[in-house]
Amino acid sequence: QVQLVESGGGLVQTGGSLRLSCAASGSIFSINTMGWYRQSPGKERDLVADITTSGGTNYADSVKGRFTITRDNAKNTVYLQMNSLKPEDTAVYYCNADVKPHFQWSSYNYWGQGTQVTVSS
Repeated sequence: QVQLVESGGGLVQTGGSLRLSCAASGSIFSINTMGWYRQSPGKERDLVADITTSGGTNYADSVKGRFTITRDNAKNTVYLQMNSLKPEDTAVYYCNADVKPHFQWSSYNYWGQGTQVTVSS
């Protein structure tokens, strides 16, 4: 079994910063792409940013230049540094990872439980 546990959400004022963390644990052989998604009430869950094992990154246009995704492969952890936050960044942020468990032939997609980020105006 594989678990993703997020931390670091909270309430911040416009222009502030937050850092999200997501640690993967369990029967992990390897992790491919890790990423962050977000979902606001009544909207779909959208990609915020993702990062490959080798460090290649991809960002949503709305967060380019403000958010930075990084990962620590030794710790199976992915981070999202969020700067210059805006009210429209308010959402539940979900961690996602493509994981190959031990003793499995295939990789599987896992989600964290989500962490609330609220940006006040």
